[in-house]
Amino acid sequence: MRRMCVMIVMKVVFVVLLACSIVSFPVVVVCHYDNAHAHTRARANMAASVSPLRSYWTLCSRLADPHRSCRAKLRIHRKCENQRRHLQQSATRHAAVVISGAALARQLHREIQRDVEELVAQGNMRPHLGVVFVGDDPASRTYVRNKTRAASTLGISSDTVLRPSSVSQEELLDLIDKMNRDWRVSGLLVQLPLPEHINERAVCNAIAPEKDVDGFHIVNIGKLCLDQRSMVPATPAAVWEIIKRSGDATVTIAHRCTPRERLKELTSLADIIIAAAGVPGLITADMVKESAAVIDVGINRIVDPKTGKLRLIGDVDFEGVKQKASFITPVPGGVGPMTVAMLMKNTVTAARNALMH
Repeated sequence: MRRMCVMIVMKVVFVVLLACSIVSFPVVVVCHYDNAHAHTRARANMAASVSPLRSYWTLCSRLADPHRSCRAKLRIHRKCENQRRHLQQSATRHAAVVISGAALARQLHREIQRDVEELVAQGNMRPHLGVVFVGDDPASRTYVRNKTRAASTLGISSDTVLRPSSVSQEELLDLIDKMNRDWRVSGLLVQLPLPEHINERAVCNAIAPEKDVDGFHIVNIGKLCLDQRSMVPATPAAVWEIIKRSGDATVTIAHRCTPRERLKELTSLADIIIAAAGVPGLITADMVKESAAVIDVGINRIVDPKTGKLRLIGDVDFEGVKQKASFITPVPGGVGPMTVAMLMKNTVTAARNALMH
């Protein structure tokens, strides 16, 4: 039952983050750990660190001369209380462990490589990823290069079909139909965003569901909501994989349109915060409770005031929040590498599924 509950609430995370991916709707996901034992241990440790001071205060009170002035007693009490507060603060203030998405991705890469080698050793065709890239957006070009480079590293073949920004929607749909029918293509994705004159939803729905490694086809979205086997979108799958490899959680949802004070109330209670709003610095240290885990999905390009060059930052004030959180993912190098790894995993899954049909 507990596992079922976890899977249900994480499906909510999938759907919300999927909405963020498809329609660019910004979200903040607020989670609470199911690990009550960890909280119990933390309270016990804190009690152990404070109890000697409380015992000392009791001893001082008992030994105190009844004729001693109240002012002297008050000084002793204040000293004990100050020491207790100092220990309490020292026990909770620490820099967060930075979760390396690159390191986790390397773990996943080894698993994927084994799957690819197993497929090929059985006499099957090597998984192949087909990518359609429209236009010349520099960011999209970087994303495509990262995906095809990862595919090559893992033993997955790939090719990228380039089309100019002026391509018509009809021409693009014809290309997708051709690739759908190409038995050599295991997985297929169209790099988003697309030019304004092209309907992205129509393009996503044109990809065969069984080859839809982005998981954006309406059939895959519907199956995901109905708890049926489907292609899971890479970004929410990456977030879930990070959580799975770190511990379980129960989930509540908020978004950036929530008034800031209300958002702060919610995030201040959260054990896990997943920020995917596209707002630089949305989550600040005063919005995070001690020892929370913070997963930053945001990707924002800003001009570095020191260098004058563009650099990537997330939705979280990394340096500030790092001093309060227990775990935090950086940007870049956090969710991003895991997203690419999950995309490769979907490609291998598509190749395996093709063998069963």
